[in-house]
Amino acid sequence: MSNTSAALDLYADVEDLLGVYEAAPRLYAHYLLALQEFDFRSLLDVGCGSGEFILQLQGAFPEARFQGIDLSPEMVHRSRERGVDAHCIDLCDVADRYDVITCVFDMLNYLSAEELSAFLHCLGGRLKPGGVFLCDLNTLYGFEEVAVGAFSAEDDDRFLAIESDFEEGVYTADFTLFQRKEKECWTKRSQRIRQYYHTPQEIADRAGLKPLRSEPVTLYGEEADKLFLVMQKV
Repeated sequence: MSNTSAALDLYADVEDLLGVYEAAPRLYAHYLLALQEFDFRSLLDVGCGSGEFILQLQGAFPEARFQGIDLSPEMVHRSRERGVDAHCIDLCDVADRYDVITCVFDMLNYLSAEELSAFLHCLGGRLKPGGVFLCDLNTLYGFEEVAVGAFSAEDDDRFLAIESDFEEGVYTADFTLFQRKEKECWTKRSQRIRQYYHTPQEIADRAGLKPLRSEPVTLYGEEADKLFLVMQKV
């Protein structure tokens, strides 16, 4: 994948500085409401992060079996510490099939066009017949008006700076993190993270899934910065 585990681990270490935790409940609500319409017994969350979404699902659907995967070893470690069944594995290496697969918080935008095609091919093989796929995508407004520019945040032991741009459908963000290790000793880590603009039709066509729902989601700006999608394997 374009974004290495080192870059994903750095993101894991600064996620709480990016406003993700504050916005997450509003996005999760779209998933929870949609899932109430389906009778499912198994769900795989791809890019499970620290496991918060799966914990929310376990509370809402106690009879179902949940599993998470993530390419960040740090995120998988955090999920497991919270009791989530999580594994550091690529979707294409997953052996089981599921009633539902989810990709939360623009996970698909981290995949280039080539990577997306391979991912969606594997996804179709991991969904049971009639199974549903739920995801969200960044909109052009989300990239051009919300994400682009300079950003900084800090707490007592960290200072984060991000410089980002969006050109020809590719969002590039340079992360620099200064982190206090002990007393006045600081370490510096820098990573580049890319995201790619994809349309809902592109996802449906490449996955061979039937679109069921498309909902605008406003988390950060004045307009919809994400689209929530529900698709089904027929």
